[in-house]
Amino acid sequence: MRGLRKYLTPFAPDQSGAVSVLYELGGIVVVCDAGGCTGNICGFDEPRWHRTRSAVFSAGLRDMDAIMGRDDKLVAELADAAHKITANFAAVVGTPVPSVIGTDYHALRRMAERKCDLPVITIDTTGMELYDVGASKAYVELFDRFATEKLPVRDGRVLYLGANPLDLSRIPPQEMSLSFDEVVHASEAERVMVVAPSGLAAAKLLQRRFGTPYDVGYPLLGAGDPCEAAHDGQTLLDEVPWAGKRVLVVHQQVAANAIRDAIRSRGAERVVCATWFMQAPELTQEGDVRLREEDDFEELVYQGDFDVLVGDPTLWRIVSDFDGMTVDLPQFPVSGELVCQAGVVT
Repeated sequence: MRGLRKYLTPFAPDQSGAVSVLYELGGIVVVCDAGGCTGNICGFDEPRWHRTRSAVFSAGLRDMDAIMGRDDKLVAELADAAHKITANFAAVVGTPVPSVIGTDYHALRRMAERKCDLPVITIDTTGMELYDVGASKAYVELFDRFATEKLPVRDGRVLYLGANPLDLSRIPPQEMSLSFDEVVHASEAERVMVVAPSGLAAAKLLQRRFGTPYDVGYPLLGAGDPCEAAHDGQTLLDEVPWAGKRVLVVHQQVAANAIRDAIRSRGAERVVCATWFMQAPELTQEGDVRLREEDDFEELVYQGDFDVLVGDPTLWRIVSDFDGMTVDLPQFPVSGELVCQAGVVT
């Protein structure tokens, strides 16, 4: 049945992906909701919330505020926060509330900038898409608004896009974190490294605007740190006897492709990649699958004649009779804090 979940919890939605991108950039982030969406973001979808501080607020819209489109109240509260907090910018992130009432984000941005001494961006997320759609919109808005000046290229400077905890399934290494200064000075980058599909649209924007070339890859697969390696596949890849195996890899598309290449180099007979999230046509190989329902995954596993499954361990409940090997590679938007730790081979 379409939309029926018997084993999986709802995946992180688009507003969570947008907040994840903005979280460490020193901005005031206002989630345009009555409180519930912000509670879900901070309580379940943002792994940094209990460890690092960020100015993420709920607009606190009441029923009549939403019905009457009280943008003036939201702008007044944002202006009050801007006078109390030192910030690089302010961002308004959409949810089902503004989506249903048809909020004019361009008008909201102009109103906010007149009241606040800050640049304002708006992310038109609806709560109806998955996290990577929201992350992609946030990247594009950031670079479109703030990366406007063509600066001299700095040799060796690499800009990583898609390196947020929801795409990498844990806090990314310090050298891959995105700062607001890097956004403003994006044209200084010698190249862009896209580590998840959510960064692809922004990379193309920078290529059009500044001519900055971009590559698509997953550097963490070869990370030297043993904890990162165990989580992101290096240790697991070395431990499993892949030769002659038929393998299904389920993860975000860029990571899955990198794992496929590594498994093939170890002699696997056949490797299929699947994802619940964005699937860029230029990164898709023949036989790759976009999953939408639990039944899709179940059918793929039982009809695919696989020896090994690689993916988030919560997926194994769907195919409990699978008699092959499973390799745990947690994906935070799928299982959250439940199992997002070093992988295990069973």
